[in-house]
Amino acid sequence: MSAWDRLARKADLRGRAGLARTPRLRAAAIDLAGNDYLGLSRHRDVIAAAAGALGEYGLGASGSRLVRGTTLVHESFEDEFAAHVGAETATLYSSGYLANLGAVAALAGPVLLDAHAHASLHDAARLAGGTSDTFAHNDFEDLERQLTGLRPSIVAVESVYSVLGDAAPLAQIHALTSAHQALLLVDEAHAIGTIGPKGAGGVAAAGLAGDDGIVITATLSKALGAAGGIVAGPKPLRRHLTDTSRTFIYDTAPAPAVIAGAGAALRIARESDGARAELGRRSAMAAKELEAPIPAAPPSFAPDPAPAAGVLSPVAGDAHAARAWADRCAERGVAVGCFRPPSTPDHRSRLRLTINTAVAAADFEKALRIVQEERP
Repeated sequence: MSAWDRLARKADLRGRAGLARTPRLRAAAIDLAGNDYLGLSRHRDVIAAAAGALGEYGLGASGSRLVRGTTLVHESFEDEFAAHVGAETATLYSSGYLANLGAVAALAGPVLLDAHAHASLHDAARLAGGTSDTFAHNDFEDLERQLTGLRPSIVAVESVYSVLGDAAPLAQIHALTSAHQALLLVDEAHAIGTIGPKGAGGVAAAGLAGDDGIVITATLSKALGAAGGIVAGPKPLRRHLTDTSRTFIYDTAPAPAVIAGAGAALRIARESDGARAELGRRSAMAAKELEAPIPAAPPSFAPDPAPAAGVLSPVAGDAHAARAWADRCAERGVAVGCFRPPSTPDHRSRLRLTINTAVAAADFEKALRIVQEERP
């Protein structure tokens, strides 16, 4: 049997299990699938900022950040983002995935991850080549036990978890990491723009902005409606990343036009308290309508009874049922995500709904009705 025959057989087995994946063209629909929480990807000021930078700098960055790819647009955004989250400095990458890989690998040392942390953090821990382990999701007692046993250099969590939509108890986790002299890396991908003072994220919401024991990573592709990734923290971190982070040194810089658009989106997001309130209202409505409560955490964490931001993932049964549910919604003009193992940290197949406040209220309510009517 050739290598290609073996791959074809594996693909056939995935198909029988309902785990085959196919890129789908974006079609006109009520959007409950994308991550554009505040609808900023199409905001006229964001488009205008990107168009201006496109005319000035051209399509791409033309090189890595250390060769030819750094512009005033990149440096200005880094300064703005750092100020936004209360950090001393920030460093841009071409994606959130690469930001996580770059940060974890450059910081090195043993890594302890929440079991539900994003795949990029788990991949980063493996690629870094050191010791790594996981603690049970949002489990305070297991975290403390593992901190004592592993003595990690880094504990990695998400402030808002990307599949189930629940929040990390950052204040309690930070108290533990500080006591054990470990850095706390917080992936704010789904929190920047959506929670915290002026949308500054979960670290700021927990009153921890500027703490030198915290490293923030984020993508610009969610509430900021752009693309790219960023790592924020103390000044020594930026110097270390510039000298040692392989995904910073050897990767082409993000396009100036995209970063210019992200900068405009960041400024709009800061002043979008009304949109954040609406995001919270819609998220709570969706959780109630779809009977999809946020996962419970240990009592010491005092979890919120509603989604932390704009992510909701009702259970769909097996993988085939999840795909069929999503397809029926699409046929009726509603785009939803379909998450199946291994993308789901609890290994249960789900729809994944993300709230976009740019969707008209009537359309949003219609979409919820359709999702509920098509439920298996």
